[in-house]
Amino acid sequence: MERTPLILVCDDQPMVHETLGVYLDAEGFRHVSAMNGEEALARFESDRPDLVVLDLMMPGRNGIEVCREIRRKSPVPIIMLTARGEEVDRILGLELGADDYIVKPFSPREVVARIRAVLRRTLESQEGSLPPVLRFDDLVIDLGRYEVAHAGIRLPFTPKEVEILHLLASHPGQVFDREKILGRVWGDLFLGDSRAVDTQIKRIRRKLPQEGVRFGIRTIYGIGYKFEAMGP
Repeated sequence: MERTPLILVCDDQPMVHETLGVYLDAEGFRHVSAMNGEEALARFESDRPDLVVLDLMMPGRNGIEVCREIRRKSPVPIIMLTARGEEVDRILGLELGADDYIVKPFSPREVVARIRAVLRRTLESQEGSLPPVLRFDDLVIDLGRYEVAHAGIRLPFTPKEVEILHLLASHPGQVFDREKILGRVWGDLFLGDSRAVDTQIKRIRRKLPQEGVRFGIRTIYGIGYKFEAMGP
């Protein structure tokens, strides 16, 4: 029998838990709640959820800290909630590896739709036809393990950075515009700024070796990005 996904909802407002809980129950999801950052991390360790809905502003350890801590251990999908809509918050959440971003007040039906989309996209990436491990000289991109290594040394990539690099490197020479990268990595329901992709690419470039390599990410100005791998 297929396991019913478990959703961890982390928010300091009881009404959020009550409202989302009703919709999650109606859609057949299991769910557990956390009211602050410390409880969220404890619940994550004890319950091993399939997806985390995480409020950005919580007492104690806030959502950014919780997201960072979870990302050190797991690529589990994360959807961030916030009462603020500033671009800096959206970009910061995505840099840390969040899979989606929803601004309060929100429709519980929309949140459940996003949860379904993110879970479906995660499953498709795990079962997709693209090779899970890519190699270019000493560079290894392992999507199954969410790891990037060069010359045997693991590089500090976030899960979303791994997914973006794997997407580009799976199609050497093909140009991807920002919207296509957002759609393939975050999903069509993502409503954030496409410039978040630029920030991610900059971070990926900083982490990749620059000297003595025959691969890299090239900017096609006015269009997007492509991965180039030169022959011997």
